[in-house]
Amino acid sequence: MKTETLRKYELMVIVDAKLSTGERETICKEVCEAVTKNGGKVINSQLWLEKQKLAFCIKKCLEGTYFLINFEGEGLTANTLRSSLRLNERILRFVVTKVE
Repeated sequence: MKTETLRKYELMVIVDAKLSTGERETICKEVCEAVTKNGGKVINSQLWLEKQKLAFCIKKCLEGTYFLINFEGEGLTANTLRSSLRLNERILRFVVTKVE
């Protein structure tokens, strides 16, 4: 019987700042649902930066809205989450980091 300990992760998601508030919140909810669907547990999700100028153009967007999502899960959870987030075209960029 193999059990893997739960690790804590931070997920930063950047979406287009030109989207309406409702659309941005919907994307954040979809990401949180993806975390739980892949076996994780969302601890906290929040809007981190409302409208931030990007260092370079990403998918023809010059400004982005940043969401910070803290969750815990197994190592496989983070890997499958990365795969599913790559498929979402409305997400400009994302990064998953393990919290020590």
